[in-house]
Amino acid sequence: MSDSCISTERIISKLDEHLHKNDYVSAECHLLYWLDEATRADDGRIQLLLHNELMGLYRKLGRRDEALIHAQQALDTVERLGASRQVGGATAYLNAATVYKAFGMADASLPLFESALQIYESDLDANDSRLAGLYNNMALTLVDLKDFDRADELYKKAISIMLNSCDGAPEAAITYLNMANAAEARLGLVDAEELITQYVSRAKALLEEYEKRGGNYAFVCEKCSSVFDYYGYFIYASELRERSRRIYEGT
Repeated sequence: MSDSCISTERIISKLDEHLHKNDYVSAECHLLYWLDEATRADDGRIQLLLHNELMGLYRKLGRRDEALIHAQQALDTVERLGASRQVGGATAYLNAATVYKAFGMADASLPLFESALQIYESDLDANDSRLAGLYNNMALTLVDLKDFDRADELYKKAISIMLNSCDGAPEAAITYLNMANAAEARLGLVDAEELITQYVSRAKALLEEYEKRGGNYAFVCEKCSSVFDYYGYFIYASELRERSRRIYEGT
């Protein structure tokens, strides 16, 4: 593979601009353009970055086929780069596993999560935010597979890391809502009512206390609103959607 002059920082900076505006069409065009450039330059490192970003984007948009294509291409690129034992390879395993889980393929996702877990826990600091993301997403798969005890353990590990991070509160809110869903799946809506109320209240408090209300916060508000709706917090869910809209529109 030849060296290229493609800038990772340039790609990510422009992508963040599009995502901050909720402009997924421009984000997709941007990523596909640079994937073509990276392919022409035979730059496997940039190709892996772009496959990771594209599978995540298509997952958010619910575009199953494209997400699965880029997940597989990311895994293939990891092998081609000889990165299967490296943190970069683990990140691709995590992202692909998250895609598989999102589209109802929990059994296929778990081995990838396990591979990512082994590398992350070996090579990253115990408080690294990437570990928190892995714990949270792996726990979602474990809930699908009804391994509730291990899922609860991983959710708690994720929250511990997030709450020790200066910008981890929004992600911790998501995890608390995931724990509410897990409690319902395990115990049923009625028997889990007390736990659900506890977790949802914690999530709400974290969203209200967090002050850096940029694009990521808007995305989290939008994502959380449907869960608040589901558990009967209709007014608050509406407030979150309006808050998200205002941030995206810059008003």
